[in-house]
Amino acid sequence: MTAHEGSPPPQPPPPPRQGDWRLFRGDGDARHVDFPEAPPWRRFTPADGAPRPRPYLIGPDESEVVNAALLLRRPLLVTGHPGTGKSSLAHAIAHELSLGRVLAWPVNSRSTLRDALYDYDAIGRLRESNLRRESAADAATGTGEGTGDATGESAGPDIGSYVRLGPLGTALVPGERPRVLLVDELDKGDVDLPNDLLTVFEEGEFEIPELARLPEDQSDVDVLTTDPRVRARVTRGRVRCSEFPVVVITSNGEREFPPAFLRRCVRLDLAEPDEQRLRDIVEAHLGDAALDGVDDLLRAFLGRRAPGELATDQLLNAVFLRKGGLDLPPGALLDAVLHRLGGAV
Repeated sequence: MTAHEGSPPPQPPPPPRQGDWRLFRGDGDARHVDFPEAPPWRRFTPADGAPRPRPYLIGPDESEVVNAALLLRRPLLVTGHPGTGKSSLAHAIAHELSLGRVLAWPVNSRSTLRDALYDYDAIGRLRESNLRRESAADAATGTGEGTGDATGESAGPDIGSYVRLGPLGTALVPGERPRVLLVDELDKGDVDLPNDLLTVFEEGEFEIPELARLPEDQSDVDVLTTDPRVRARVTRGRVRCSEFPVVVITSNGEREFPPAFLRRCVRLDLAEPDEQRLRDIVEAHLGDAALDGVDDLLRAFLGRRAPGELATDQLLNAVFLRKGGLDLPPGALLDAVLHRLGGAV
């Protein structure tokens, strides 16, 4: 008698119920399934499409601070726990004021001011120059088709094709209306990065030395930008804004910024939403019907939420699954989608 004799045979998975929301069953059988519509906050717009509006709710006091930053042309420093909507505020401003696509700069420990301003691919341009010289030489000696003329001369590659403005550099390109720049999680950057930003924020301009050194007859250069398939003209290597961009800087409060930097920002602290604000957020994202039968989820969410430990979008995930037919009790449902953002899981 083997070790497996006498053990009950494995049971097949239960057949799908009518309207079952489950796509994956874990039974090893291949099948074609129709994916339901994704949650509103997980639907993506094609790169060449218009930005998708995102519902965003903010109190009157907070909106007054945002307006102060807009009128003063000062960066808006937004602090708060993860999940309080700091980054979403930039998208809400861009949508409500019709300012186009948000230029995002996600900061990490390796980020530098140069990364945000521009990048120059010197190696790529040198390689292209060598290829053109070799091709022109081949054409002159008759050993290849080449791209140069009969004298062996070859035009150098356009330097503008090897300079790309970063998100901050693109935001400073002069235009009739300001752009929205999101500097996300600045507190994750180097300790000197806030001070490095001060001069650019104060002057609204910066120089690209590689272009400033060009001869006078080559002073106007069309360079690449962060916007897909869009170029910007740079004259004498200097980019200077005509309208200071709407700069939204987010911070999780992991460290304090220098006083000189704070003095030049308008500060907004986003508190965690209370029960009524949570209901309003759920309604804005999922509609009126989403509020039916979710009182137990709200109570469980509020009961286990500690400052900075749970995010509002995690509650939205739970409500969306409840609407989709997941009939777990609120505790088990929240356990499936809510993981504390700090400490043990």
